[in-house]
Amino acid sequence: MPNLDKNKDMTIEEAQNIVDKWIKENGVRYFNELTNMAILTEEVGEVARLMARMYGEQSFKESDKSHELGDEIADVLFVLICIANQTGINLTEALENNLFKKTQRDKNRHWQNSKITGS
Repeated sequence: MPNLDKNKDMTIEEAQNIVDKWIKENGVRYFNELTNMAILTEEVGEVARLMARMYGEQSFKESDKSHELGDEIADVLFVLICIANQTGINLTEALENNLFKKTQRDKNRHWQNSKITGS
């Protein structure tokens, strides 16, 4: 495992590098892109299952009680980073571009939505 200083914030670039190193040292190689897409779907389903029990109306099964939301979300993030790495996507740039796009497109849209502003 890479040496992680838990008192230091990790950048997205660092996360991509750490996951890449982990895959090469522990995972042998990346699963192919389609396999990782299926794994991502599974992991998102696990987050949804836990959210339905924690914040929705479903009750916990005994097997669900040991799961932690943060860990399940981290599983989703890990697979997303794997997909980005293996497809050559710089997530820092992609997120910056995405936020710029959303800011331009939705600059006033949400402020004009009475469902969320309460007005």
